[in-house]
Amino acid sequence: MAFRWGFKTEANSLALDVRSELRLGALDRLDPFVLADHLAIPVVALSGMGASSAGADHLLNHDPSAFSAVTVFAGLKRTILHNDAHSDGRISSNITHEAAHGLLHHRPTPAMDDRGCRLWDQDIEDEAQFLSGALLVPEDAALAIARGRFTKPEAAAHFGVSEQMVQYRLNITGAVGRVERARQAGYRSR
Repeated sequence: MAFRWGFKTEANSLALDVRSELRLGALDRLDPFVLADHLAIPVVALSGMGASSAGADHLLNHDPSAFSAVTVFAGLKRTILHNDAHSDGRISSNITHEAAHGLLHHRPTPAMDDRGCRLWDQDIEDEAQFLSGALLVPEDAALAIARGRFTKPEAAAHFGVSEQMVQYRLNITGAVGRVERARQAGYRSR
């Protein structure tokens, strides 16, 4: 995962700006539905289509891990379709990830090529993953976790995310190493 120069700084700043617009501090939980509403992006649950769609029923009841969320476009208008059969923490990440595509002004791309193979732009997916993580567990929150304010399970519950998201944020921010280096240098942790 190689980000363009300056991306992480820009994304962290954008996450803090958006959280500020939502009147959230670094240690407050972000509600992905409130975020989507703030961005004027409707969110539709897959279960709302289950009765009329064999595909939706299959994804909800037989293979829920096959689909998380997608942004559907009508012109420039975005709608997020998400799999509500997932855990609450995963749903939070899924919706915030799709909202992050909008915040980053990622343009719509075809889902499949002429042969029916899925198209995937790893760079924009990595950008959306990073920004969604920064929105859900800001850098200061990752540092607080690394300092021991929360255990990983407590942090996941507090921020409404999965433990995997907490670990991702600890890893991508380098929070544990940063806190350890500060301790070794004799700085008092907050």
